[in-house]
Amino acid sequence: MTFDPTSHAMFAPRRFADFCVGEVFRAPSRTMTEGVFTAFQAASGDNHPIHYDRAYLKRLGHADLMAHGYQTLIQAAIGASPLAHEMGEALIGFIAQSSRFLAPVYCGDTLYPTFEITDLFAQATTGVMTLKVTIHNQDGVQVVEGEQQYLMRL
Repeated sequence: MTFDPTSHAMFAPRRFADFCVGEVFRAPSRTMTEGVFTAFQAASGDNHPIHYDRAYLKRLGHADLMAHGYQTLIQAAIGASPLAHEMGEALIGFIAQSSRFLAPVYCGDTLYPTFEITDLFAQATTGVMTLKVTIHNQDGVQVVEGEQQYLMRL
């Protein structure tokens, strides 16, 4: 038997027209460990003490290391959710992002990203999928709200 890597998929791919407004997708929860803070600092170059200096944060009244907004937002990468796998090769690219950071995220918090399709706009050969993005923490507090758009082949 010959192995075909193109048939190795976690989910059956769907076409743009197979998606529906109102569908909800979730990414696995993820805890913001010191390792995540270190990786984000290395990747971003952000070295402000509000993210990495516990004594500084304590003086400001914070419970622990406070995540950068983008560090929180990257938890809403659709590649970590079933959605990107269902989009499969129809996914062309990530074309827009807006977000609001509603509450602080601290080291040790666990985040729960959710994506809801709010619009599907078909064009001649491509379509734009718009998603409402929310991230909640382990206490049920919504820490991020936003919108993402993806360009897809029809």
